[in-house]
Amino acid sequence: MDLAERANLISPSPTLAIDTKAKQMKAEGQDVCSFGAGEPDFDTPEHIKQAAIEALNNNFTRYTPSSGIPELREAIARKLFRENGLEYKPTQIIVSTGAKQSCANAMLAVCQPGDEVVIPAPYWVSYPEMARLAGAEPVIVQTKQENGWKMTADDFRDVMTPRTKMVVLNSPNNPTGALYTREELAEIVEVCDEEGICILADEMYEKLVYDDAEFVSVAAVSRQAYDLTITVNGFSKAYAMTGWRLGYLAAPENIAKAIDSIQSHLTSNPTSFAQYGALAALNGDQQCVSDMRDEFQVRRDYVYERISNMPNVTAVKPMGAFYILMNIERTALSSTNFSDRLLSKQKVAVVPGIAFGNDKTVRISYATSLDVIKKGLDRIEEFLRTV
Repeated sequence: MDLAERANLISPSPTLAIDTKAKQMKAEGQDVCSFGAGEPDFDTPEHIKQAAIEALNNNFTRYTPSSGIPELREAIARKLFRENGLEYKPTQIIVSTGAKQSCANAMLAVCQPGDEVVIPAPYWVSYPEMARLAGAEPVIVQTKQENGWKMTADDFRDVMTPRTKMVVLNSPNNPTGALYTREELAEIVEVCDEEGICILADEMYEKLVYDDAEFVSVAAVSRQAYDLTITVNGFSKAYAMTGWRLGYLAAPENIAKAIDSIQSHLTSNPTSFAQYGALAALNGDQQCVSDMRDEFQVRRDYVYERISNMPNVTAVKPMGAFYILMNIERTALSSTNFSDRLLSKQKVAVVPGIAFGNDKTVRISYATSLDVIKKGLDRIEEFLRTV
């Protein structure tokens, strides 16, 4: 039986493929240093787990409203007002089975065949595939290392056409760790306002920002930004809840209503008892977030310093998230060749940059222990001496 055209357009996630291969090698007894995973290596905080356990014990296991329980949507609205300066009604907030679903729902609600979605590269691997699933065409903007891997307003103007329906802004960024300033965001918003272009603001890593840098929500830049922006966030990265599959978005009311309808037919509600864990995450002590961020900053500093002194590679210091993008252009190897040889020769797993739209880089995740990081970087340095 022939597949639908949309299925043939979609590629499997390379990041998950690398992580699966590394785990298989470990299961075979090989000493693998894995820098591929995009998830914190910390346990979910105890008070969050206990809230979900209590919900289970109270038999909170049935359907909830498709957009999430009212208490959680209200807590998200308070969080957005308190931390981001954004005023949303609970009816403008949709809780989903992960921020990935929130992003996909947003594209399904806004984009249609013939539309274009502008995506700065390096990008998170799923954005182009989501655009294609929505029937739109992803338009990739190649950013530059000398610009901190950030798209400028001029870069945006250069690729914009009358078909441009949406632009994706991911700050802090996966895979680069880049953090957009208020001024940089304002310039891009101005272009969107002139042309009526929707902004998908993926802010999943907002709490993992370093060196006292300021995180700015895109929708908070101006009233025009608020009216144009769909803000996506979640619990996976800040609270080490990747397997819980809980994300959310906040959007203008007409868009939120459309997304609620879409989600009601695709998945219905996010998992009932997990929502009480998310509620505890938002309402509980935030010291767990600060402690995790501080540890990530120690690792970030170490990884950046080591890479800066390695032969034939360069990097931009990440200002957020838990990734660093290593530029391997001087090695003359493709990112896939580099990654395959590094894994086979030195038992170190990194993600080839081609997965993120830049074949001259590889992504290193420092969401692993400092001992593993030190051993893995020693092996990378030894490998670089041979290429």
